[in-house]
Amino acid sequence: MQQLTLFDLLPALKPTLELADLFEAYQACRHSKRNTRNALAFEVDYETNLLNLCSDINNGSYKPNKSIAFIVNKPVKREIFAADFRDRVVHHLVVSKLNPLFEKAFIYDSYACRVGKGTHFGIQRVDRFIRQCSHNYSRDCFVLKLDIKGFFMHINKAILFAALQTFIEQKYLASDKELLLELCQKIIFYDPTQHCIIKSKRSAWQGLPPDKSLFYSAPQCGLPIGNLTSQVFANFYMNGLDHFIKHDCGIRYYGRYVDDFIVVHENNDYLKSLIPVIKVRLQERLQLTLHPNKIYLQHYTKGVQFLGAVIKPHRIYIAKRSQGNFYAAIEKQNNMVKEQKPSKEQQAAFLSSMNAYLGLMKHYKTHKLRKRLLFKNLSAIIKGVRLD
Repeated sequence: MQQLTLFDLLPALKPTLELADLFEAYQACRHSKRNTRNALAFEVDYETNLLNLCSDINNGSYKPNKSIAFIVNKPVKREIFAADFRDRVVHHLVVSKLNPLFEKAFIYDSYACRVGKGTHFGIQRVDRFIRQCSHNYSRDCFVLKLDIKGFFMHINKAILFAALQTFIEQKYLASDKELLLELCQKIIFYDPTQHCIIKSKRSAWQGLPPDKSLFYSAPQCGLPIGNLTSQVFANFYMNGLDHFIKHDCGIRYYGRYVDDFIVVHENNDYLKSLIPVIKVRLQERLQLTLHPNKIYLQHYTKGVQFLGAVIKPHRIYIAKRSQGNFYAAIEKQNNMVKEQKPSKEQQAAFLSSMNAYLGLMKHYKTHKLRKRLLFKNLSAIIKGVRLD
């Protein structure tokens, strides 16, 4: 009989999270949310807070805190759930561990929440699809654009976690695999509508369709818009459909940004036949539904609106809604400044908003438009306010 050692008698030790990993996640989170009250409160004693968070994760007692729910109206009306800064650090931690593996699994032409990609990249790719498919605008080709109805609110948590669990078990080789799975499960199945802090007025929800609100989502369905993990997990959720369209259907010109996806093909009838195929695939595999009022199929010469731009032969220009939203953001700030000097948080939010619009517009022939919107519409009061 083999003699047991003292080591054999000790219980197996569960791999633990390294504090250094959590600190890197904190730095990444701090970079994007440094001026919020939540972040500043955490930062006052960040070392102790990180130590406590690390301990909670390792001993299994970590659970998400209350979220803040509010409504934003631009670029479209949306319900946002802002996670506590402490939870955002955990989100960055999880994403930092999974993103390298996701990048290997995702198709080249999914554009959302990926380094080196984004809206401008997606617009340029679709423009290139049309040019290549039409042989530089010398032959017929057609553009099919589809959208998913209430995408984030209908993501099935059980389907998402089952796929993620399989993926992590097969692809993730680090020793903290069990810990990572545990965090993913807690993030995915947490219901932010429970005990949340409502920041906007109740009336702000008026006019928001039920399929755009987590408060009306089916049980165990829906991811909160506003969380980094929601964006990344949504990409992962759709990855199977991406591969199905690209490889099983043999589509060369296909791209997707969140729930907006485009197919370019030389045959109009083939694109028509593809719609029910995608519809069935979405329903059977992901329990998602194509938006019946957002199916666009036209000859490329008609142009297509995608990610805030209109793509036409030989030119790309900014969509009217994007221009209107830019103007509305300026007007909102003008009205605010008339009543009081904006706080640092308000200044930072305004600058962030302006930079987002300018960042998109600078890639296209919009110099006169930007100059007119900024210099003719921006209040002289704002121009005189020092942005600290």
